[in-house]
Formats: sequence, C-alpha cells, structure tokens
Amino acid sequence: MNGFSKTVDLIHRSMDTASIRGSVIANNIANAEVPNFKRQEVNFESALRKALDSESQRPLVEHKLTDPRHISNYNPLDYRDVRPRRTLDYLSTSKNNGNNVDAEQEMQLWVQNQMMYSLLANSASFHFNQVNSVLR
Repeated sequence: MNGFSKTVDLIHRSMDTASIRGSVIANNIANAEVPNFKRQEVNFESALRKALDSESQRPLVEHKLTDPRHISNYNPLDYRDVRPRRTLDYLSTSKNNGNNVDAEQEMQLWVQNQMMYSLLANSASFHFNQVNSVLR
C-alpha cells in the first residue's frame, strides 16, 4: 500500500471513529439525568498508535522461521485490524443517583470531536486536491 492510500485510509478510519464518538457523546448527554446510567467512551487512537508504531519497530536481526511452529520475533500489528471500541466508565460516579455523566464535560468533548472531524475532512479534501492538481 502506498503512502497516499494509507493516509487516506487512516483519515477515513479516523472520520468513522469521530462519527461513532459523536453519537456516543450524544447518548451520554441525552442520559445525563437517568439514574445509574454509566457514560460510554470510544477508544481508538491509542490502539492505532500502537499498531503504527509496531510496523516501524523491526528488530535488527529477524529470526528465520523454518517451521510453522516457530515463534517469530517480529509480529507487527496491522493498523487495518484496529477498530473503535466502546467502553463503559464504571469507576466514576459524579451524582448521588449513580449517574456519572457530567453534561458540561460531555459538551466539551463533543465540540472537540466536531473540530477533529472538521480537521480530518479538510485534510482529506487537501489530499485529493493535491492529486487533482497533479493530474491537471
């Protein structure tokens, strides 16, 4: 996969994650007063970073595998296998009714997520405009 394809794929995956995160945040805000509701989060970026880092951490000497039962000393994670994960926050409680949604914090997260989505959309547009200008 060339650099352009990988970049566009990463932008696409990040935009999908931002969309999922937006609906999770909206659900958290909608349930801010529901007793015992636990907020959800979307985890993606740290797992993606780990997969991308593993691709570049090739050992100086790589073992030659002569048998399928041998264990390789280099097993990079494929970034295409990384998926956004929804997790429940069971550890915190901010209200007496067991609900842990702070509406103000969720609104800040929503604004941050919207800004990230806009930035990613602009980045995708920039990359395709570069291709168009080369093709002209």
